[in-house]
Amino acid sequence: MGGLRGLAAPFVALGPSGVAVRTRLKQLTPVDAEVLRRVGAHLGTLAGRDLKARCRDGLGHDAGAWAVRKRELTPLSSARWAGAITKASHDQWGLARRGAHAYLQSLEAGVRTLRHRLSLPVGEKGAKRAPGGYRSRREWHAKARRLHVLEDRLVRARADWKAGSVHVVRGGKRLARTRHHLTAAGLSEARWRELWEAQRWFVQADGESGKRFGNETIRISLDGEVSIRLPAPLAHLANAPHGRYVLTGRVTFAHRGQEWADRIAGNRAVAYRIHHDPARGRWYVTASWQKPATRTIPLTAALTEGVIGVDMNADHLAAWRLDTHGNPTGDPRRFSYDLTGPAEHRDAQVRHALTRLLHWATSSGVQAIAVEDLDFTAAKTREKHGGRKRFRQLISGMPTGRLRARLVSMADQTGVTIIAVDPAYTSRWGAQHWQKPLTSTTRRTTRHDAASIAIGRRAQGYPVRRRTAPPRTHQSDGCGHRTAQAGPEGSGREGPRPRIPGPRTRSVAPDTERTRATRTPNTVRGARSVQEWVQDSLLHTE
Repeated sequence: MGGLRGLAAPFVALGPSGVAVRTRLKQLTPVDAEVLRRVGAHLGTLAGRDLKARCRDGLGHDAGAWAVRKRELTPLSSARWAGAITKASHDQWGLARRGAHAYLQSLEAGVRTLRHRLSLPVGEKGAKRAPGGYRSRREWHAKARRLHVLEDRLVRARADWKAGSVHVVRGGKRLARTRHHLTAAGLSEARWRELWEAQRWFVQADGESGKRFGNETIRISLDGEVSIRLPAPLAHLANAPHGRYVLTGRVTFAHRGQEWADRIAGNRAVAYRIHHDPARGRWYVTASWQKPATRTIPLTAALTEGVIGVDMNADHLAAWRLDTHGNPTGDPRRFSYDLTGPAEHRDAQVRHALTRLLHWATSSGVQAIAVEDLDFTAAKTREKHGGRKRFRQLISGMPTGRLRARLVSMADQTGVTIIAVDPAYTSRWGAQHWQKPLTSTTRRTTRHDAASIAIGRRAQGYPVRRRTAPPRTHQSDGCGHRTAQAGPEGSGREGPRPRIPGPRTRSVAPDTERTRATRTPNTVRGARSVQEWVQDSLLHTE
């Protein structure tokens, strides 16, 4: 491939394996809110203790230790509450373990890059795939000090990884650090305490198939009645039989409400989580359940009506529709979004952009959308990009994971198939082969538009490069239209086409060095062949 890395084959992305819907708990009385607070605070204390015990066990944890933890929690809550708490602690420890592994890999990559650049002379230029030396002696000295800092962190991270130690903050590390900067955050101590306690409450229970309405601990009936099985120390607050408390308000799920109703009518498992938003003073309930993985259709079947290639960017999605032969049809489309502001605003912007994309795909009759299988985990470090701070911020701000997860989930409901392709060289080769030919006086093709064509063609199995126009003498009906298109099995077909030496004007005849691969020479080198036109004899019939 001439130094280019190998390309992974495109594949059909798997559909979502679970569903989560949220609605607001309305018409709650002060007594209802107080009961929810006491339940959340009590179970949150137990969850904190159990998480501490799970982290203390580390790699030595087994089923026996899990059973011991559950037996200790059961008298203070109930068997089902104890099961929910221990499972949540185990999941939290696993998430922290994966985060520690990612942090360890990031430190190793940073130390490796720093050592390489420090070993080079100051001011040495780097290559395309290897960074050069630092620009000045001052920068070299600063990076040498940073290398010692990262090496020290790496030693501690490796020790924690071998010992199975993880660092978890219930309520969030960011909110915990805000306690020391209340003035900058614009919060009072009482307000911060309210936020901190609400984040550490625990009111969630896993579902259980076969039980009434799919959950015995937090139960929501078909008419929206919410009842909670109170922990043993709070059983005196019950207002219903069997130690249950029934909330005054009723809930309805607007999104996927019928699907939720069908599940609880069949007594299938549904998990619930009740949480409080102190900023708005509202209570919410989230219902979630697992669903069987959607059976993916073959790649060839998804591409029968063409494909829409989508290039993800920091502020928009560039899309172009391609026919079954890999040719762009119509005009490119752009779906913009604004990722500034709070998380709710950013999430809504992503949903709206993806909704417009899917509506365009369904109205066009296309059954497949091709996206890049992006992962910028290794490309965000300051050691790799040095002083290019704005470039690092640009990469970090691209919501690749959020876009991909939401697109797969939303496309599953519309019947559109998502195809993931290798992102290597799509922007570079797309601009090289497609940007200029598709630019006219009435349409300005951007680099991102050209990249969307490259993504779509790669999903269809076609090379990114355009077909080479045949020589003028071959552009006739007598010889037929001939092209120099490489087949799917051709080695190096994705790479840039090598430049053919020789004159480029049509007024100059091509020399022997500029002979194309599609032309077979039939003359002696250096000799000029002259062909004479001869009239064939006519066929005589009687």
